[in-house]
Amino acid sequence: MYLKHFNLTDRPFAITPDPRFLYLSARHREALAHLLYGLGEGGGFVQLTGEVGTGKTTICRCLLEHVPDNVDLALVLNPKVTAYELIATVCDELGIDYPSENSSIKTLTDVLNRYLLEAYAQGRRTVLIIDEAQNLSADVLEQVRLLTNLETATQKLLQIILIGQPELRTLLARADMRQLAQRVTARYHLDPINLEETGAYIRHRLQICGNSQPLFNRRAIDRIQRLSGGIPRLINVLCDRAMLGAYVEGKSQVDDSVIRKAAREVLAEEQATSRKSRWLPAAGLGAGLLALLLLAVYQPWKRHEPAGEPAAQPGEGSMAAPTVVAQPEVPAESTEQPALPDSGAVAARPAPDAAGEADTRSLGELLLASDSSFYRAAWTELLALWSVVLPQGVKPDFCDYTRQYGLLCRPGQGNWNTLRQFDRPAILSLIDAEGRRVPVVLKHLDDSVAELMIGTDLYRLSVEQVDRYWYGEYQLLLQAPPGGRMNLKVGDRGADVDWLRQQLERALDTDIPATDPQLFDYPLQQQVLDFQRSQGLVADGIVGENTLIQLNTRSGREGVPRLSFEPS
Repeated sequence: MYLKHFNLTDRPFAITPDPRFLYLSARHREALAHLLYGLGEGGGFVQLTGEVGTGKTTICRCLLEHVPDNVDLALVLNPKVTAYELIATVCDELGIDYPSENSSIKTLTDVLNRYLLEAYAQGRRTVLIIDEAQNLSADVLEQVRLLTNLETATQKLLQIILIGQPELRTLLARADMRQLAQRVTARYHLDPINLEETGAYIRHRLQICGNSQPLFNRRAIDRIQRLSGGIPRLINVLCDRAMLGAYVEGKSQVDDSVIRKAAREVLAEEQATSRKSRWLPAAGLGAGLLALLLLAVYQPWKRHEPAGEPAAQPGEGSMAAPTVVAQPEVPAESTEQPALPDSGAVAARPAPDAAGEADTRSLGELLLASDSSFYRAAWTELLALWSVVLPQGVKPDFCDYTRQYGLLCRPGQGNWNTLRQFDRPAILSLIDAEGRRVPVVLKHLDDSVAELMIGTDLYRLSVEQVDRYWYGEYQLLLQAPPGGRMNLKVGDRGADVDWLRQQLERALDTDIPATDPQLFDYPLQQQVLDFQRSQGLVADGIVGENTLIQLNTRSGREGVPRLSFEPS
């Protein structure tokens, strides 16, 4: 219903486990790496646990997209079965014939063992994945353990991956389960995502559906994090209902009030009631102490609260900013060159006024002096680094404008090391003392100095100095395949796959033979995996944004600006 209103191609917050929407937070990357490890091991158990809605099943679906060609997979989705029914299900999944009448566990185990031996002789491996494994009964778990006894003199024939809720950990910790627990070769517990990851998660799903604008302001994201506890499924439910509410109210952005209304409709009433009841007894006792504490905190310092939405870039992609405490400027020690008087300041590039004097204002003062022109100035500078001219008549969305030049916007949340790894100039959102977001362009970066375009002037500042105003939000550009396809993977076909093959050949300095250059086959996937490992990326075989950024750089493409170049 709201897709046209927000210019979306699909519902971004559906709760089905669609691998397209998989957001690989640091936790999810580790979880997927453990499962990929499970596909490559020779026997034993791999255990993945997590709370309901944290994304276990979505990661499992993603794993299925990356099963190597020499792996046979059996997937059990309903483990509330008997030991006999479980082995029969495994045989059915693997296409193994067995007697339908008068068969027993022994009969099924024998035919399964013969199948595994034949597969092993042909150089194939077999993996069993059991989802919702916390529902396995003790006797079925014991039978699962016995399946790992199917082996040759040197090799286990069956690898088993158990995926379940936290109760699975409790189950395997029991004394009578110690024989199985000792065979678990890798364990990982998937925790909920944090506030920064929640914002990135929301932006990621919206971007997959064709949106690159901040539809959820900062206060809305804060509220979503508190209400959902960082559980992706709850985030999806809240966001989906909130976007419907914003559509009904005719709003172009989801704000905190819309989230609160959505929460009253989609979250369980008893959940909200229980939260209130937990706080009520403590409220009366702590009210006096809280008042004294607030007085003590607020008395010596004056805090500047943002008055509504930020004014730095009105109408041009701005979003609500968090409340930021104004900190007093710390003068730098005197130097021979003009310097910005913040802590750790580095001399500013000469920016003489009419009288020929350099600009010696502090970074905080520069940000407070910003206006709406800084937004266009930042994008004009960033595009110029890519040899693209931004005409004055072009209005936001600037990300939409970049697509005609084969460039895609990549918003994110990170730190200096994140930017060094991408090695791309980026627009940073700095927060001034009034809580406004001020876009500036990070042109160059070394270990201690950042070169920034602030408005139309160039400054060299210490990293520590910029850190006082930067909370990790950035936006950079990457060069997409000619057809604009993202997340290329095994089975895809087209000119973009041929383009990918050529880029990899240049990056790896090798020839990648192919009977069909436009088919993403398994040999090409292996080259992608090798490239991802060499760049320290998650080796999932999918060519997404992070892989493309590194591929732009390593393939030696012309016109790709670098962050690590020596400042001019």
